[in-house]
Amino acid sequence: MRRALFHYDLPPQLIAGHPPARRRDSRLLVLDGPSGQCAHRRFTDLLEYLQSGDLLVFNDTKVIRARLRGRKATGGRMELLVERLLDDPQRALVQLRASKPPRSGSQLLFDAGVCARVEGRYEDLYELSFAGPESVAEILDRIGEIPLPPYLQRAPEAVDEARYQTVYARVPGAVAAPTAGLHFDDDLLGALGRCGVETGFVTLHVGSGTFRPVRAEDIREHRLHGERIRLEQTLCDQIAATRARGGRVIAVGTTAVRSLETASDDQGRVRPFAGESDLFIYPGYRFRTVDALVTNFHLPESSLLMLVCAFAGYRATLDAYRAAVAESYRFFSYGDAMFITHNTEAAAELPE
Repeated sequence: MRRALFHYDLPPQLIAGHPPARRRDSRLLVLDGPSGQCAHRRFTDLLEYLQSGDLLVFNDTKVIRARLRGRKATGGRMELLVERLLDDPQRALVQLRASKPPRSGSQLLFDAGVCARVEGRYEDLYELSFAGPESVAEILDRIGEIPLPPYLQRAPEAVDEARYQTVYARVPGAVAAPTAGLHFDDDLLGALGRCGVETGFVTLHVGSGTFRPVRAEDIREHRLHGERIRLEQTLCDQIAATRARGGRVIAVGTTAVRSLETASDDQGRVRPFAGESDLFIYPGYRFRTVDALVTNFHLPESSLLMLVCAFAGYRATLDAYRAAVAESYRFFSYGDAMFITHNTEAAAELPE
């Protein structure tokens, strides 16, 4: 299953560099998975495609100010991106960009007198311990930057403090936003309840691996970095009740999909889960829990695009993406959205 099969041509001007004026101002491409038919709507039209008794599952992770700039004790400049806060509040796993990789035991210096020691390296991540009484989370909150996606190619601005965060973000720990949720504002969330649509929450702390390209020519050889998930009994009960009343389980974002599928057994029963998941979903995967999906448009040849192809069908997904390009939709984190219903025959449709 070749990586190149998941390529599509995207004019650079269609990459959304900034959020729309209002969260709800995005467009919505509706893809009916079983038929492959598309409709071009506004995001607020999502309410027309939901039914009383449905359950929308959101990821309530909160983006932390995960980027720090500093220098090595030898003087060379470097930049780090926190991948994960560890159980020890003074320690973190990070990505480091520097002219030369730092050695274990070396010191890193940051603004406001903050310093850290390199404790070791694990593949492409470094473990750092920070000196002083502050936790890593407190240091990041004080001197860190919002970690915008690399394809935006710009420094964070004031607008990003609020807009690169969902309005329901609650649990700090992500280094990238669950971007499908960026389209929802408080008024739209309130309208869901008035339509009889229930909402539930799972927590998956999105890691920087979400932007890491799939490098293996055969995508089945690709491995995702683990991400932390917490799914409570409350959501399990909501899903069971939704099934009992004939409603649909609708994931808001690929992170919600991966969380639900990780916590599901072969019969589609969702159990409480607290731990790591490296579940990589690509064509051939049989979904056990999710009936429909709200998601943004994803990078060519990315693991997220492969998940969507597995959900809606390979040909239908790539055709929808080509239609979105032709209609000048805005792409990626600050871009437009899709609403997709599951194509139950997609698992048998493998790209060649």
